[in-house]
Amino acid sequence: MNANNGLRNQIEDLLDTFQQQQARLAETYRQLEETRIRAESVDRSVAATVDASGVLTELGLTPSALRKSPEELARVIVETVTQAAEHAREHQQAFISPATEDLEKMDGLSDLVPEVPDLRDIRTFLRGERNPPQ
Repeated sequence: MNANNGLRNQIEDLLDTFQQQQARLAETYRQLEETRIRAESVDRSVAATVDASGVLTELGLTPSALRKSPEELARVIVETVTQAAEHAREHQQAFISPATEDLEKMDGLSDLVPEVPDLRDIRTFLRGERNPPQ
């Protein structure tokens, strides 16, 4: 009975920690959804705003941008959007890293009950980095 109580306490502690992490992750993702990253071309004729995923949400062109040839304007737009998307990826990584590092440090249920698939294995599989967990 004591072994069962000990295991039950460990699982309850694990669930408490998981719930705390889940709340932190939810807040992190909420903040990321609100994130907007802006970049301007060197000559400031083009401004691009992207969300945290790097998806273009706003594009601004000045009158000088409209005087460029279509090819030059297209090149400047692509460069500016790419720059904004790169900054968004960096921001997203910096923002998410602490939360994911905390998750990696957490014991998994499989640490307590070896027959149970580990969430870390499932996550690795879903990323395409490994075969399905056993």
